Amino acid sequence: MLRLWYLSRQDLPTMLLLVQYINPLGMLGALFITLSWTIPAAILLIRVLGGILLVSVPGRTANSFLAVTALRMPGWVVVIATGIAAFTWQLRMLPLLMMLIVAILGLTAVQGEPGDPWVMWWLTLGVPVLTGILVWLFVWPAVVAAVRAGEWATAVLLAVPPFFGPLLTGPVPERWARIATHWPAVAAAFAMPFVVGVVFLRAPVLPDSAVEVTPEKEPVRVVRGQLIAVDDTSTTVLQPTGEVIFIPNGEVRSKTLCPQAAQPPESGVTVRGWPVEASALQWIAPTRTVTEIDPRCLGRPLERG
Repeated sequence: MLRLWYLSRQDLPTMLLLVQYINPLGMLGALFITLSWTIPAAILLIRVLGGILLVSVPGRTANSFLAVTALRMPGWVVVIATGIAAFTWQLRMLPLLMMLIVAILGLTAVQGEPGDPWVMWWLTLGVPVLTGILVWLFVWPAVVAAVRAGEWATAVLLAVPPFFGPLLTGPVPERWARIATHWPAVAAAFAMPFVVGVVFLRAPVLPDSAVEVTPEKEPVRVVRGQLIAVDDTSTTVLQPTGEVIFIPNGEVRSKTLCPQAAQPPESGVTVRGWPVEASALQWIAPTRTVTEIDPRCLGRPLERG
């Protein structure tokens, strides 16, 4: 409802019209596609912070929701969340994902029954260090390119996480355990609704279209906007200004869908040919190539011979 209220420019009659025609499944689909990265982020963050609290103060975690959730979280949930994150997170976030994975692996080993010292050493220190070195070797050219381009945020996201993997597999001093785990979780819990709201309020829920109209004794014109519905009598279009236009079907000459405008990338850095802003799913999934822009999408009628 908030998304439709925002789309209708705070006009109640327009919002009620959108409620009448928009399918909730489409809204849910747009929500899932837009925010698919947030669910694995929350799961992995809870598992890591809760695991640190469990190994730091094992005797006083029964009253901590964070620790109890991490303790009862099944392993298959973490595996699925990791797989979704690997496909939906941007490349520059994958070093952070690798850090979380090795931290969960080491914390799981520490939480279990004490095993062979060499195995424990390998899981808590060897694997994080080796993973960090491999990640560094893979992203090092992109780190150099990001520094030269002045993109310090990208350079930090690529270079810093491998250093923290070994630090997240062991306990922290008991007096600092709750501060080091609960405050990041609380900050993330407060920030997540705002991030989700800002991202989802910009997600498209209606198709952009251009309708060629031929009113009686008037020149042909093009109506641009978001197509709401087509019924037996009229075609309903929501314009960018929030105005709703009802076009009689007898005046409609042609219609077309307009491709969504591609946003220019914020970063030109690539990691061995892979743009840092692209996810694995975007990289491997087929895309529609727009070779010619329909003049109706530019507000011009079709030229007919």
